[in-house]
Amino acid sequence: MKDPIQLSDHFGYGRLIRFVIPSVVMMIFTSVYGVVDGLFVSNFVGKTPFAAINLIYPLVMILGGFGFMLGVGGTAIVAKTLGMGEREKANEYFTFLIIATAVTGSLLATLGIAFAEPVARLFGAEGEMLRYAVIYVRIVLLGLPFFMLQNTFQNFFITAEKPKLGLAVTVMAGITNIVLDALLIYVLKWGIEGAAVATALSQFVGGIVPVIYFASKNTATLNFCRTRAYWKVLLKTCFNGSSELLSNISASIVTILYNYQLLRFAGEDGVAAYGAIMYVAFIFVAIFIGFVIGAGPIVSFHYGAGNEDELKSLRKKSINIVLAAGVAMLLVALLLSKTLCKLFVGYDEALYMITLRGFIIYAFSYLIAGFNIFGSSFFTALNNGGVSAIISFLRTLVFQIGALLILPEFLEIDGVWLSIIVAELLSAAVTTVFLVVKRRQYNY
Repeated sequence: MKDPIQLSDHFGYGRLIRFVIPSVVMMIFTSVYGVVDGLFVSNFVGKTPFAAINLIYPLVMILGGFGFMLGVGGTAIVAKTLGMGEREKANEYFTFLIIATAVTGSLLATLGIAFAEPVARLFGAEGEMLRYAVIYVRIVLLGLPFFMLQNTFQNFFITAEKPKLGLAVTVMAGITNIVLDALLIYVLKWGIEGAAVATALSQFVGGIVPVIYFASKNTATLNFCRTRAYWKVLLKTCFNGSSELLSNISASIVTILYNYQLLRFAGEDGVAAYGAIMYVAFIFVAIFIGFVIGAGPIVSFHYGAGNEDELKSLRKKSINIVLAAGVAMLLVALLLSKTLCKLFVGYDEALYMITLRGFIIYAFSYLIAGFNIFGSSFFTALNNGGVSAIISFLRTLVFQIGALLILPEFLEIDGVWLSIIVAELLSAAVTTVFLVVKRRQYNY
């Protein structure tokens, strides 16, 4: 049996991949059970409810993004503190940040439920689509505090040197969602309400199981302990993780704009096609996100410990891995394009053709996306939330909105699908500039 991997180790390709694999699988599984949600709704509830979920889901992601912010930003601080040899202080920070996540999640859930209908109207929902969207999001938001906790713990499991436990929790939540989808949608015919209940209950599982684990005796590097309010740490956490929150907010805003443009050129079919494409994209991008979630605490630890040679090695190896993964993802996407599109929308030939063309164009963005995601995450791990936020802001909002506003005027619906590729190319240039300019500051 191979020795357990610790953050303080030297990471060659093999050790690095072994350490991040649980995080990658965890994120893939998270995406897969989201995809199953979409499959059940699209095939057993209908096209309009499916479009309604895709239209309103940006609200869930915006609010849930605060969990990613606290998890990624807090992990950078806690891992750095561990690297400095201050384990007791790291546990106090960890405990306080989990409490802050639970309180924030409860407040945001209350606000989201109260304003669900006006927000759905703002996103463009009307008629039956509005009714379905409001029903779905109000039920799902009941699980928001636990969804945020799950997002936060996904990062802290890595810092606690227990990535496999993080994977186990995600699998438990995923299986819960899949089984309940089948029971509530297919067997009991609860429709969109069944999809929402299944999602909320799976989020409860994903959030509460880690609380029980860290509150009990365990062998993890991190544990709950007596703590106090570390407001400066919370502010630093929010700043460090601002790029992750910004990514979620930006992606949600961009999704709204995608839906608006697609409604112009293809109507409800365009929104449904984009939903199908994004469900598959979630799985592919999840590989990159899982990698940076796993690698981030390693970078933060060695930055805190002053191991410059290890930082150089991690930067080089990580870039090579995400670029190679991007090529592999493109090839897989092209080979499976027809099968995946038929899986979601094979019941409607016109919708299938729109989805297939968009899927093939969109797939070329995978070549560059990993490099940009790593660049933003790398600076978060170095506790430089400013640079990370700039990369994320330009990539997920400015460049995409610019492309979405300009390209469709000349290329119509093809311009919508090409927008992501243009945005990733521009982002790669910005990411490269920052990696070159900041290399002397951090000696990576």
